[in-house]
Amino acid sequence: MKKVAVLLAPGFEEAEAIITIDILRRLNIEVETLACAESRAVVSYHNIPMVADSTLTERINALYDAVILPGGPQGSVNLAANQEVLQFVERHDVAGMLICPICSAAARVLGGNGLLKGRRYVCSGELYETVRDGEYVDAPVVEDGNMISGKGLGLAFDFAFTVASRLLGDEIAARDHADHIYYSW
Repeated sequence: MKKVAVLLAPGFEEAEAIITIDILRRLNIEVETLACAESRAVVSYHNIPMVADSTLTERINALYDAVILPGGPQGSVNLAANQEVLQFVERHDVAGMLICPICSAAARVLGGNGLLKGRRYVCSGELYETVRDGEYVDAPVVEDGNMISGKGLGLAFDFAFTVASRLLGDEIAARDHADHIYYSW
């Protein structure tokens, strides 16, 4: 069974995280939420408290098939400033695992720390103007090697189904399931 880590920093965009978690779990992909904070309790962008499965510190040496980085104005800033997050992402990237930022996380976390490594990506708004090590593509979801990036909250379903499809290695299964949830995917 494939296993995914969803990194939750204070101020994370809750809908981007929850939609992705929901879709992946519906498709029988194991998801572990990791709080990028001192405790498992993390408060989202809209002040919704959430208790993660573990802290990143507790799971720092685990290896997952994919790492999901939800955005959120403050959430992505907090992810980008966390050295454990950067090391965790880099280790997974070097191992060839999927790195999956959505919304502001591609520009702030990866682009802001030299982790895009020239890959094509998408992010929200005009944050791409601050990025120097990747190639911005204006699309709902962009895949480049082991990285899948999503434009933002309005496209979280597309992002989640793309990640699921790659993890399952079966686009038809993911698409069939998507028809029950999200007609236009």
